[in-house]
Amino acid sequence: MEFGKGSWRTFNQGIQREWLLTNGIGGFSSSTIIGANTRRYHGLLIASLKAPIMRHLIISKLDESITIDNVSHNLYTNQTVDHISKGYLYQQRFTMEPIPTYTYCVEDIFVEKKVCMVYGQNQVVIVYKIVTGDRGCKLKIAPLVNFRDYHFNCSSEHLHFEQKDFETGTILKPKNYAIDIFINTSEGIFVRKNHLYFYNMYYDVERERGLHPVEDHYIPGIFEVDIGAREERYITITAGIGKQEKLNGNEVIARETARINSLVENTVNIIVPAKTKEFTDTLIKACDHFIVYRESTNSKTIIAGYPWFTDWGRDTMIALPGLTLVTKRYEDAKDILHTFSHYIKHGLVPNVFPDVGEEPAYNTVDAALWYINAVYKYLQYSGDYEFIKRNLYKKLQEIISFYAEGTLYNIKMTDDGLIYAGTPNTQLTWMDAKAGDWIVTPRHGKAVEINALWYNALNIMASISRHLGEDNTQYLKMASKTKESFEKEFWNKEKNCLYDVINENGRDDKIRPNQILAVSLKFPVVEGERARAIVNVVLQQLYATYGLRSLSPCDKEYVGIYEGDQWKRDASYHQGTAWSWLMGQFITAYRKAHQYSEQSRQVCLKLIEPFRDHLKDACIGSISEVFDGNAPNIPRGCFAQAWGVGEILRAYVEDILGNGKCRTENDE
Repeated sequence: MEFGKGSWRTFNQGIQREWLLTNGIGGFSSSTIIGANTRRYHGLLIASLKAPIMRHLIISKLDESITIDNVSHNLYTNQTVDHISKGYLYQQRFTMEPIPTYTYCVEDIFVEKKVCMVYGQNQVVIVYKIVTGDRGCKLKIAPLVNFRDYHFNCSSEHLHFEQKDFETGTILKPKNYAIDIFINTSEGIFVRKNHLYFYNMYYDVERERGLHPVEDHYIPGIFEVDIGAREERYITITAGIGKQEKLNGNEVIARETARINSLVENTVNIIVPAKTKEFTDTLIKACDHFIVYRESTNSKTIIAGYPWFTDWGRDTMIALPGLTLVTKRYEDAKDILHTFSHYIKHGLVPNVFPDVGEEPAYNTVDAALWYINAVYKYLQYSGDYEFIKRNLYKKLQEIISFYAEGTLYNIKMTDDGLIYAGTPNTQLTWMDAKAGDWIVTPRHGKAVEINALWYNALNIMASISRHLGEDNTQYLKMASKTKESFEKEFWNKEKNCLYDVINENGRDDKIRPNQILAVSLKFPVVEGERARAIVNVVLQQLYATYGLRSLSPCDKEYVGIYEGDQWKRDASYHQGTAWSWLMGQFITAYRKAHQYSEQSRQVCLKLIEPFRDHLKDACIGSISEVFDGNAPNIPRGCFAQAWGVGEILRAYVEDILGNGKCRTENDE
């Protein structure tokens, strides 16, 4: 993850790549590789006031300049409404190994800047290493401070702080909030500046998203450090909320670097070819961003994506195998599964997790079925049937019982053994975009992936019950009936694939990727020639380099570019936009449909290759949520998505490196 001047010959080129740091409690730090903030979600410190939610921008950025012989050189890069400051012209390198490091050169003076979050705390350190030549210099650092919900922008008229200064820093208290923001330096002095603001910072990405792109920041003062000739100096700026601390930045960086590297060391039993070790190591490190602590449940959870999502039930269960099992974080997996079990209600897993005083939202038909799948994946890796017996088995039975007899949102098993869910006014599947009262992708009725998941869940229950010495006859009979009806109802003879939804309006023959789950799951409802036919249709019509399109380009409703305001984006979200997480399921399906042949492995390696390049694009080291369906398949949406990272890692390790097998003797 190394970049040089060729990556920022222009400002627009330099802002195409972003970086992300997280602190394990929902807070994060993010910007571009030239240090220009282009999103309202960029900042050196976005703190989570109640893990992992209530995120607030605290420190937008630090703007640095150095003065040599009374001549000032600005190292910062910013865009305002009518100007671009070009500090990136002094920038020589950017690396992410594993934390962001900027290197600048002015005449014979080198400035290295490293950013690191303090794990488990809403704190960040920025460490400068200054190496001077024949002349000394004065380093000036201006902190751009804010205090607002990370989903909004702020103007100067709303930035009011009580301020208490001391020689090496300041403490700020936002008006009407009992919160202290501290900023201090290990070297030099803090010089107070009254009524100083940075006006009209311009966020180009927000403009593209149809949102307000302009914001102001407060500058409480300037840090000044005098550095003599032929010196090598380290200066640490510490910023955070709560009780003030002055940290040794190099020690913080050493601890965090060791922690991140240990994530890879814990998975040494994954046999990876040398040429792709960097790929897997990077994905393993990326997984860590999404596994965070939730205060309201006193347990781990999974953030769906950065920079704007929190934790969702469906996303958590889809991402869990790749994030926690492939990476050998079994205790985290156990914690997450156990915690979610406490919130199963009427056989449903929450789509949105509850916070204090709030009721969970259960408006999803597939989260509970993905939950059963995640439990089985946990068993495949750990073999811990005792944990399932003691804590989860009754909950799994409860899910099956409610789905069979009927539960909320018109979710019920019909006489043919298939699951029907929803009404014309609800959106319960993962294709759940809604613009106002408009259901963009109506899929009420018998959805193909829901019934594939249902068949998979019934077989999982039969398997677990047998292991626990329980009678599994009921589950086997239900599964047999489901399979028989599925084959009869969903096969589209004309298009040689599966219908997407069956309801009172008939059979929806739109070519969508949901059908791939009928082949990819542990217990596939479709096998043999039909499975190969499905895979072939999906590859021909839906493959889009970094994901599967949500709708075939041959369809008149297809939208190939995901852009514009909220309404326009929602209208295209599942109407052609390509999704990265689906590539994991597709790779699994392709390998299974072709009996794990060597030729199929070579094809899937070609499907993986583009992601090696993508890790150095968009949010470097991670995988984006969605991509344009049209070439060149530009990354869009969240720049780091849990199920995208988890599914690509899982499919690569399980299906390409492991011949379709989890590396455990407990896999059946």
